[in-house]
Amino acid sequence: MFFGITDFWAYVIGAFLIILLPGPNSLYVLSLAARHGVRQGYRAAAGVFVGDTVLMVLAAAGAASLLRSTPLLFTVVKYAGAGYLAWIGFQMIRGAVRAWRAAPQGDATRPQEERERRLRPFRKALGISLLNPKAILFFVSFFIQFVDPAYPAPALSFAILGAIIQVFSVLYLTALIFGGTFLAGQFRRHRRLGAGLTSGVGVVFVGFGAKLATASLG
Repeated sequence: MFFGITDFWAYVIGAFLIILLPGPNSLYVLSLAARHGVRQGYRAAAGVFVGDTVLMVLAAAGAASLLRSTPLLFTVVKYAGAGYLAWIGFQMIRGAVRAWRAAPQGDATRPQEERERRLRPFRKALGISLLNPKAILFFVSFFIQFVDPAYPAPALSFAILGAIIQVFSVLYLTALIFGGTFLAGQFRRHRRLGAGLTSGVGVVFVGFGAKLATASLG
């Protein structure tokens, strides 16, 4: 046992594989970096980091047990998260349709500061992270299972587990952000290609919302 962690390497491998699974957080960061560059991608990634940290703290503080013992509360969180993902998806689709119809010079005439202000990547990514039932299920069903309840300093155990998942998340999102810079250049040169792919991401987000609405703690 390592600092109250019952199976350290099993957790490391499981956390790594879970981070690699496609999800709303990583998809949003990738799409934003591809459309608006590294700076906006990292703003979205910061929202993901903060949201995941909040979920980890809540799980360590006993919110996992509360969700398990109060199905109604989990149902509320689940549908709120699914609705928010669907709303983000519809917003992406609407923006893509507008970009498709807009004149090529229309986006260039809008001040850069105004475009960045309207994006609000940190706030949106934070909301996606906090209301993402997939992330909640991870912290409820996987994260807390690796801490020995008899260990005298469980906060240290949770801190180590949280640091591991966050390191994996930073590395993975960084790879997605810089991988998206090439796509960003393509989108600037091919406006309709960018609009088409953005609408595709929006449809996927709506699908995430529909799928996560059926999630359960079982």
